[in-house]
This record gives sequence, structure tokens and C-alpha cells, in this order.
Amino acid sequence: MNQYYHSIRIDEDKCDGRMKCMRICPTQAIRVRNGKAKIIEEKCIDCGECITACPNQAIIPQTDPFGELSRFKYTIAIPSPSLYAQFGREILPEKILAGLQSVGFNEAFDLALTCGEVSFAIQEYLRDYDGPKPLISNACPTVVRLIQVRYPGLIENLIPIDTPREISSRALKKQKSKEIGLDPKDIGTFYITPCPAKMISIKQPAEKGKSHLDGALSIADIYGPLLSAMEKMEKGNYRKSLESICILGIGWAISGGICQTLRIKNSLVTSGLSEILKVFDDIEKGKLRNIDFIEAYSCHQGCVGGSLTVENLYISYNKILKLINTLEFEKIKACPDIREVRKLYEQNYFFMNGKIESRPLKPLDDNIAIAIKKKKEKEALYESLPKIDCGVCGSPTCLAFAEDSVRGEVNITDCILRYPEKIKALTKNKSFTAFSSKRDKSTAAREADKKGRKHET
Repeated sequence: MNQYYHSIRIDEDKCDGRMKCMRICPTQAIRVRNGKAKIIEEKCIDCGECITACPNQAIIPQTDPFGELSRFKYTIAIPSPSLYAQFGREILPEKILAGLQSVGFNEAFDLALTCGEVSFAIQEYLRDYDGPKPLISNACPTVVRLIQVRYPGLIENLIPIDTPREISSRALKKQKSKEIGLDPKDIGTFYITPCPAKMISIKQPAEKGKSHLDGALSIADIYGPLLSAMEKMEKGNYRKSLESICILGIGWAISGGICQTLRIKNSLVTSGLSEILKVFDDIEKGKLRNIDFIEAYSCHQGCVGGSLTVENLYISYNKILKLINTLEFEKIKACPDIREVRKLYEQNYFFMNGKIESRPLKPLDDNIAIAIKKKKEKEALYESLPKIDCGVCGSPTCLAFAEDSVRGEVNITDCILRYPEKIKALTKNKSFTAFSSKRDKSTAAREADKKGRKHET
């Protein structure tokens, strides 16, 4: 089996096995064993849903520390456009880019310009494409990994155009190497990320190649130093602050931004993993063939809803819309030349180097005959279970429990509904008894309150 890098880890000292992470995981990659959550590596897609679900903050995102910049002679910050939505309306993108230089980067690059170029490149690809539809955007690494793990049949539907962050990093290293005479290896490019999934796309790209980026810093980690640096800066010229910003690319920060840029009539926008699962299920069933393009983000409302952002996602969403309106009102047209984009497109400038492949799950056994036998045992065991998916056993569903059982990872007696003696054992546990007693008293109090209100009526 392949070894997978993950951008999240579980702090067992903080974890008390409440199972919220297990229930919310879209790929059933979490189990709770002996009161502690465990991650199944090959199933985890680093969506970050568990980070926000955990009430104890026991699931920790891992991004690069700021000290990583010292490894390079020249450093460039490439912020996600969602960073522009983390501050007040008076703080415009140009000031944020200048602030990034104040906190330690040699240069900060506006990714929105490359986003605009990639929008045009996608448009070119859609014009000539005659394969299976709908095509699916690859801007969100979590969506790509969800397809690799759960919907491998949809891999060919993914757009083969590379992401703006990778294209920018590749171009900047080449350009700066000529300008300042440094070896590209001495030039470090760092993505300012709204979510842990972007870290995975850098450390272990889905197409099995090597990322052009050297690391990722969390928006949440850099927010404080960046805000402090901007507060010390003198107020710049308003018009100058807007001149270099690409209106086509700003929209990439929010759900629907790409489709709005492309102006495709037969497109669909979806965000949030629960909604994405419904859409992908429909595609597998042969539906949605009349749709040309699907823009999908695992985070609600797009990258502004990432787990490593600071501002409320709805406020952030609104800030991006207002920024776009401001650019339109000021008639700013700092956008790429579509003729130049077409030339680069014909040179395969925008395409990924590698091919995305499925991520195979661990078989029931390496021996095919034994694996078939275990599969039958799993099906038989599942039929004997209550099929209510309560999750008390520490597995997310009864089917997952049946599989865990034939793998030898749990005992069949862990199903408390099938084996009532397990409940008896739990009642001897002091914490369980105290919880039950407290719950019963609370229930009794609510019932008494209801009767009292009824009597008054």
C-alpha cells in the first residue's frame, strides 16, 4: 500500500472519543477505539471537517511554520484570494500584498491574475472537449481526493488544467531566477492557505508529481502579524491599490466564482461535502449529462469557508462580492489578454504534467481466496446487525463495523444492540452511570415542567 501524507493529526491527550469527527467524516476514515479517535490513512482526504467538528480541539491542522522561510535566499508569498476577505473593506488587496512583504517575504504575488488566466484556459478546453460530461473543477484538493478514494470512475471527468497556485509558482521561480540571478532552488514560494488540504496538494500532489510550491502557511497563523504590519503602514493611494487586481480571479475565493467568470450556461455550482456527495452520486447514476462543468468546493461558500480562515465565512463571502463590485464600479480591467492565454494554451502551458489516478483501499486480505471468504463473512455479519448506524461501537456504520470485524479490528460483542451484556458492562462504568443519572434527572425535570405549564393552561 502507498504511504499517504496527511495535514491533520489527533492529539490523544485532548481526545475523549465523543465520535463527532467519526460521524461527520465523508469517507468513513475515522474510528473510535478505546475512547480515542483513529484515522485510516488511505481513506482520509484531509477535508478538515473533523477539525471544526471536534469540541475539544483535539484534531490539529499541520502547516509549515514561519521559520521555513529561512531555508531560502529569496521568498515569495502567493496568497489565496480568500485572504483578501479576512480584513475590513478599507483594507484592499494591494495593502495586504505589501503587508506580506513587511512580515518577512521578499515579494508577494497577486494570485488573482493567474486565476483569470486559468479561467480563460478552462474556457478554451471546454470549447474543444467532446468526452464524458460533466467536467469537474480541480481547484479544491479535497474534491480531487474524494474522487480518487470514493468515485474513481469520475477521475477522467476532472479538468486536466493545473491549478493557479502551481502555475504561478512555476512561472515566478523561472522569472525571478533570471531577474536576480539565483538558482530556482534558492527561491521559495509559499502559499497562504485557507485550509489544510492545500498543504496535501503541495506535499503529495494527486498526480504523483512534485509541487512547484515549497510550503503553505495558514491564514490563521499569519493573520495577527499581517494585521499588525498593515496597521503600521501609511495609507496608500486608493486608485493605485486597485490597478493591479484582476477582477476575473478575485471570484475564485468564493463558490460560483469560476462559473461566473466562464459564463457557461450549462454549469453547476456546489459547496459543502454533503452536497457534493449527492451531486457525484447522481453523476455515477448517469444523471447530469446535460451539465458541461461542475465547480465544487468542499468548504461551504468556497475557500472563504476554509477551516484555517479567521473571518466568518458569510461575511467573507460578502466582502469578496463587494470587492468585485468596487472593481467593476472603478472600471478596473487588470485582466489577462485572452490572445496571449490562447498562445500559451496551445503550448500546453496550463496543463498538469502527471495523471491523476485512484487511491486503492486496503483489501480485506492480500490472498484473493481469503479476501473473497472474508467478503462473504462481512455480508453475512452485516445482515445480522440492526442496520441503524448508531456508531456506539466506534465504527461509523453497521457496514463499516462488519468490515472492521472481519479485519479483526473489533469484536462482534462491541455491538451493544446485538449483545445486551455489553450494556450491562457499560452500566458498571462510573462515568456512564453518572451521565445516565444526569440525563434521567434532566428528562424528569423537562417532563415536570411540561406538566406544570399544561396545568397552568
